[in-house]
Amino acid sequence: MTPVELSRTVLRAMRQAVDAGELSRDVTGSAAAGNVRVERPRPGGRGDFATNVALQIARAAGRTPRDVAAVLSSRLAAEAGIASVDVTGPGFLNITLADARARADALVREIRERGRCYGHVHPDTGDVVQVHVPRELRAAVLADSARRILRSQGVLVRVTCDDEPDPAWADALGALDVRIDAYGRPPEPLPTLRPVPAPVPAGTVLRLGRDAARWALLHPAPHDHPRVTPEQGGDDHLVQRESNPLFRVRYAYARTRALTRNAAALGFTAEPDGAPDATARTLLDTLGDHPATLASAGRHRAPDRLARQLVVIADAFLAFQSAPQGAVLPRGDEKPSAAHRARLALAEATGTVLAGGLTLLGIDAPEFL
Repeated sequence: MTPVELSRTVLRAMRQAVDAGELSRDVTGSAAAGNVRVERPRPGGRGDFATNVALQIARAAGRTPRDVAAVLSSRLAAEAGIASVDVTGPGFLNITLADARARADALVREIRERGRCYGHVHPDTGDVVQVHVPRELRAAVLADSARRILRSQGVLVRVTCDDEPDPAWADALGALDVRIDAYGRPPEPLPTLRPVPAPVPAGTVLRLGRDAARWALLHPAPHDHPRVTPEQGGDDHLVQRESNPLFRVRYAYARTRALTRNAAALGFTAEPDGAPDATARTLLDTLGDHPATLASAGRHRAPDRLARQLVVIADAFLAFQSAPQGAVLPRGDEKPSAAHRARLALAEATGTVLAGGLTLLGIDAPEFL
């Protein structure tokens, strides 16, 4: 069960409780009822996921958050795929999913089936978003990537700009593959990016090249100043070492492709089947968070959320594939086993998610690095 599916399950339990008279009908009419968020528990928390929905709807329900949580917990515990539900603190619901092995296999199989569209919303939602940006390079790049992410969430997007780029940065736009649908100042104000991104000198961006430049502009939060000049450390985006987050993400993807090639040379292919060890569970958690990250990045027009999540996934994968107890490929005279096939399937699923995320940022995913 993915975070998105679990969110829907919590919402369904809430509506069932209302229909059964256990909660006031005012609950479903409250603004909080349509915004059920599930997240990984904080350090020291319980279960696989946690939600504060009981605290959000308690006022509308006319009951204490713990009373609301008790009502929802009994219904959630009866749902298929949920092992247990604990109520902690003032009314937090801590949810433990059933059968870690089945969840791991289901997640990897889902990614394999959906490919780079894992986490995307189909069919289109019918929503339409208009984003207008000033005549500034970083704003245009951010809007372009936000458009790609929103499109992955089933939203139609139109990006417009005050004016066509001047010759000083027209080449930069072309090199960065930015799409603007129309130019011109609107007769009435249109929605813009919020917060307004800190501008950058276009000339310093172009020298980094397409991929490093896009990463330099997209990885920081919009209100933060990106590092693009040599004095700011902008050249660090080009170095191939661990200190460069972009390198780690692209290197992790290249490693997944190398593992597939090496496995083929050894005569075996991937097959999701096997209980995950500790390093695998960490990686599976980050992959399971991907749909929610895409939804959040689109909702807030914040490509930096996706960029940072890709770094988390890459780091989890690099720890997984280097762990002695989690070797993806056989060592020495060892024969390929079901565990090797399962680890390879997880590695390939990771590569799929990394490649899909980089594509939404407009950055290439090289198979050799």
